[in-house]
Amino acid sequence: MNWSFHHKSQTLRFYDCSAVEVKSKFGAEFRRFSLDSHKPWKFEDFYKLVVHTHHISNSDATIGYADVHGDLLPINNDDNFCKAVSSANPLHRVFIQKREGHRRPRRSPYPAHPAELPPRRGGERRGQ
Repeated sequence: MNWSFHHKSQTLRFYDCSAVEVKSKFGAEFRRFSLDSHKPWKFEDFYKLVVHTHHISNSDATIGYADVHGDLLPINNDDNFCKAVSSANPLHRVFIQKREGHRRPRRSPYPAHPAELPPRRGGERRGQ
């Protein structure tokens, strides 16, 4: 175990009661960081911190947490974020997933209907 990290974590846990420890998981990658519980955090600030920590583009991620019953719940607004932080005991576990289906659909270079083809040189449309 890395002693400096362990010592730092112990310092936050036992000497600074205002810190909420966060363990975030994105794929196989885990990150740990602390939040000052006295600072008025907003969801948007937390989201930016998480995507920056994991080097994810700003709109490609959804964030969730496991509640006390083990259910995976989303963190997508200030209310959900407050519930998630208040349920952290002693560690707030966060799960990040790539957002599915957020890419724009590709447009085919071929028209769907012959009437959409450009006119022939004579001026008449194809498919008529």
